[in-house]
Amino acid sequence: MARGGPRLDHGRRRELGQSFQDGGRHYQQVRPGYPAESARWLVPSGARDALDVGAGTGKFTELLLDLGLSVAAVDPSADMLAQLAEHVPAATAVLGIAEATGLPDAAFDVVTVAQAWHWCDALRASTELARVLRPHGTLGLVWNQLDTSVPWVHRLSRIMHAGDVYKPGHRPLIGPEFGALEDHLTHWQDSVTTGDLMELTKSRSYYLRAGEATRAKVLANLDWYLHEHLGHGPDEELELPYLTLAWRAVRA
Repeated sequence: MARGGPRLDHGRRRELGQSFQDGGRHYQQVRPGYPAESARWLVPSGARDALDVGAGTGKFTELLLDLGLSVAAVDPSADMLAQLAEHVPAATAVLGIAEATGLPDAAFDVVTVAQAWHWCDALRASTELARVLRPHGTLGLVWNQLDTSVPWVHRLSRIMHAGDVYKPGHRPLIGPEFGALEDHLTHWQDSVTTGDLMELTKSRSYYLRAGEATRAKVLANLDWYLHEHLGHGPDEELELPYLTLAWRAVRA
């Protein structure tokens, strides 16, 4: 099975994941959303109830609600869930983790995990999410990543330390409770200013865990790259290319 992207042991995964416990308002403001196409592809026909795990501030949760689903949203950060409750009040916010949601057996038709599966213990989370899914329910895994096939974006990702960029052929690990993974790819663009990119960098786990000297170096390098090397103005709007990678598997 091909692998790519971040390779973290359990301790490092927990350490980096803790960096998102606070700063929910900033995360909500600067992180991109997801293309509706990805949500439509993941959600099976006839689904009524969805669980969004690692929901953060609700950026993917909102797409599930737009599809007419009843949605519960689980996240380990009370700060993130406060933002979710403000921006998507129709969802039921639940404090919890993928490995132990605390939710009833066989309660959902689809469970989604957007931009969070790499923070989970994949096998333990698979067991738990299979438990809360109904028979033949769907597990959906989603990642946004910068489209590093575009040369200027590839260098940008290196400067930002955008570590969750997966190589072609990557397939996420899931437990034996699920059948074969199917995959889907969406190309899209996000309209941002160079100031937005500076703020986006500040929301990355690498930056959040870094010391002041490292943070200053990252921002200085980014300022030079965007404004001097590429020659963009501070208020200039750019089209930032993204890929959204999605996988789905049915509960066996």
